[in-house]
Amino acid sequence: MPSRNLSHLAPDYIRAIAPYQGGKPIAELAREMGLQVEDIVKLASNENPLGISPKADFAIQEALLDIARYPDGNSFALRQAVSQKFNVAPAQIVFGNGSNDILELVARAFLMAGCEAVYSQHAFAVYPLVTQAIGATGVVVPAKNYGHDLSAMLAAITEKTRVIFVANPNNPTGTLIAKQELFAFLKQVPKKVLVVLDEAYDEYLSSANKSEAISWLAEFENLIISRTFSKAYGLAGLRIGFGLCHADIADMMNRVRQPFNVNSIAQAAAIASLTDDDFVERSYALNQAGMLQLTQGFNKLGLEYIHSFANFVSFAVKNNTLNAAQVHQKLLQSGVIVRAIANYEMPDYLRVSIGLFSENARFLDVLAQILKSNE
Repeated sequence: MPSRNLSHLAPDYIRAIAPYQGGKPIAELAREMGLQVEDIVKLASNENPLGISPKADFAIQEALLDIARYPDGNSFALRQAVSQKFNVAPAQIVFGNGSNDILELVARAFLMAGCEAVYSQHAFAVYPLVTQAIGATGVVVPAKNYGHDLSAMLAAITEKTRVIFVANPNNPTGTLIAKQELFAFLKQVPKKVLVVLDEAYDEYLSSANKSEAISWLAEFENLIISRTFSKAYGLAGLRIGFGLCHADIADMMNRVRQPFNVNSIAQAAAIASLTDDDFVERSYALNQAGMLQLTQGFNKLGLEYIHSFANFVSFAVKNNTLNAAQVHQKLLQSGVIVRAIANYEMPDYLRVSIGLFSENARFLDVLAQILKSNE
């Protein structure tokens, strides 16, 4: 007896969702292409090529001894560590299973059918996902030079607007909004509209560009800042992030948060990571050198790219015999994983994460061979 298609049981707005597609795992590519795992370079998911802090590694080993116990559902020790590190009250902190979880908690707590969320074209794909999953309406504002057009985003606010998502730096374009411009924007947003400032890549910013938004929380009670341990701290596999906001907002988000949403290993690793400034500094230095290596390589190959402030760079493949999708496939066949971003309305671009010097060199060498073989 043929099985019935039960998808009709879900609401229309759920059936219309296109699931998030992450970077292809190394093991999957090895199976598909018949390659050896050790011969594959993954530069697709903006991960830290240095791995994790030695202090985090030690903390993980210790935490494993107590893995049979449930984690602290309120993340008390981690809450104290984040509070001290960023000079915010414990009641202003929300923890999530990655910063994606923070974004979803905002949507679940403050959006509903009939409400609108505003975000930019070419911005992080999770913003429309969490908005649509709750039955709210997403309002996409056209980008300006691949970045946020804050004036246009202000103009898009209506009586139905409840949330505005802003990524700084933005993923996948790497663009950055100047601090004074962002501050002026917050001044103009109505107080009843929440602004979610996604700062997943802040650790990769120079001291001059680093965010000052945490110091703005006292002035802007409608501001929510999301951060992650997945990027510079290297804890992507443990899935842990946090939000900083007014205590009343945090209270609402915690009411819809799943119990034990942050596991004990992640909590221990995050606490240790916050104490290892040397590891973050080394990650930043490696990223700066890698960014120069890649952009010089693109210049040599005559490829356009978007100036990035994060740990990745998006480059254009056009005016060649091959298009971006074809180059992406040939890179995969050669054991180099980068990210296709056609789903971000950027069909001519690919995004490459910054890796170790040898990984960047391998990518540039394979890319040059692909382009040369099709001249």
